[in-house]
Amino acid sequence: MATKISSDASISLYQQVMVELKKEIEIGTYEPGSQIPTEAELTRIYSVGRVTVRRAVDELVCQGYLTKQQGRGTFVNAGKMTRKVHQKDDIQSFSCVCRANGMKAGGRLISRKVISADNELANLLSTAKGDELVLVERVRTADGIPVMLENDYFIRSEFSFLEREKLNGASIFELVSDRTGRTPQGSDPCTLEVVRANAEVAKHLSIPAGEPMFFMNVRFLDAKGLPLFVGHQYIVGSRYIFDI
Repeated sequence: MATKISSDASISLYQQVMVELKKEIEIGTYEPGSQIPTEAELTRIYSVGRVTVRRAVDELVCQGYLTKQQGRGTFVNAGKMTRKVHQKDDIQSFSCVCRANGMKAGGRLISRKVISADNELANLLSTAKGDELVLVERVRTADGIPVMLENDYFIRSEFSFLEREKLNGASIFELVSDRTGRTPQGSDPCTLEVVRANAEVAKHLSIPAGEPMFFMNVRFLDAKGLPLFVGHQYIVGSRYIFDI
C-alpha cells in the first residue's frame, strides 16, 4: 500500500521517508534480520525519486538501523540496547564547557527556519502536533575546530526572538536565560548513541563521511521541570569526552 509523502511539508522528502521507514522498523513491519524493500519498491511505495529514497536509507544506515550487504540488499539490524545514564544536576552549555577547558567557543549558523511539530517533538515540548517551532541549526567550534552540529527546536510562540538574534557564536543557554528568565537546569529524556556521519554532517564538521560519532537526543528543562527546548546533537567522537 502506497504511503503519501507531502511535497508541501516543511520537512524535506528524504526526512519524511526516513521517519516512515524508521517507524516500520520500530513497530516490527520489518523485523531484525529481514530485508527491506529495494530502492525501486520504496520509490513506488512513497511516490518519491530514487535519490530521495537512497538518502533516507543511507541516513538510517548511519544511525545503525540498517546495514547494506553488497549484492544482497539492505537489512534491518537488531534493536539497540538502551542504558539509563544519570547526569549530574549542573547542566553545562557548550560555551561553559569550552571555558572550563581553556578554549574559545565559537559557532556558525547554518540555517534557522519555522517547521511544524511532529508527534515526537510535540510530546517532548508539551505542545500540539502541527504547532510552529523554530529550528536553529549550527556548527559549534572550540578554538576554531568544529566539534558539534546541533539542531535545536523551540516553540515559536515563546521563542520567536531567535528568528532575529545573531546566533553565530552566541550561547543558546545564556540567550534563552537573558530573554526569558528561564535557565536550563536539567535534561530528561537524554539518550546518547554512536552513529556514523553521513555526507552532509561530515561536510559541516570537516570529518570523513562514515566516521563514528556521538548522537545525543536531549530535552532541556527549566528549574520547574518544564520543557525549554529539544536538541539533536552530532558530536565528533575524537574531539569530545563525556564525564558521566
